[in-house]
Amino acid sequence: ESVDPQKTAFVLCKAWTLYSVTPLHGFCRARLRDYARLLSAFIAAEKQKGLAVEVGVELGIKVALSSLAELRGSELDQAALLVQLSSRSQASSRNSEDKLLWSGWFCSMFGDDFSENVPEDFTCLPLFLTHGAESYTSLVGSWFQKTFDCCFRRLAISPLNLSWMVAMWAGCKLDRAASAVELVFSMPCLSQPLDISYAIHPEDAKALWDTVQKTPGEITQGEVDVFMDCLYAHFHRHFKIHLSAAKLVKVSTGVASAHCDGIVKILHSQYLPEVLMLLTELAISQIQ
Repeated sequence: ESVDPQKTAFVLCKAWTLYSVTPLHGFCRARLRDYARLLSAFIAAEKQKGLAVEVGVELGIKVALSSLAELRGSELDQAALLVQLSSRSQASSRNSEDKLLWSGWFCSMFGDDFSENVPEDFTCLPLFLTHGAESYTSLVGSWFQKTFDCCFRRLAISPLNLSWMVAMWAGCKLDRAASAVELVFSMPCLSQPLDISYAIHPEDAKALWDTVQKTPGEITQGEVDVFMDCLYAHFHRHFKIHLSAAKLVKVSTGVASAHCDGIVKILHSQYLPEVLMLLTELAISQIQ
């Protein structure tokens, strides 16, 4: 099913840092307002070096937790959970708009096989994406880990998975003009760091993928390897450099971009479910 563009617009064109999260124990969606108050008090206490803080008092940082039913793949997936931290200036009036400081959201897109094998009192939202200061990510992560006995880990993306991403996304047909398909490689064993950027016209990249892919809708490792080998051969023919000896560290397409450090930017709502499905799969593989 396609997702509602208006309700998911906050996802697009931001650099999201990826984490994998083990299942949350004892999480109750009916208590989101209570959790927001407790998390707000926890953040205030941490910022005040452990001084006692009364729950519910206005503390400068407002915490909001909300469900996003649009961001799930099937009925078996839990609805995504959005966490937002905002600040309210002391000098401003109560009616003034809050300033968004940090966003994070838990997500499961077609993670059915994983959630089916977990006891009922656990909630499976294996993918966590954050945008904002790392200090807030650390505070929110600490509270969730203590409260729901879960574990957060940074989710790196291997060169193999990056090659899958560029092949899948380069083959997507977009309803508007797409930017170039770009691959960034890091050259190993050099005294000075050297990155090589390789840009391909989006129509050329799609045409190449269409000749490689045998069954539309299905992708194999062999097809991804052939696609990458063709790109390597073309680059070597012009520049006499073997990119296969370098490390693929970033890919960019009209659909999304991804960095090996686990930073993703989703650019097009049309393929949002497919991008999140792949990221959910990576998160689950790290947990298992």
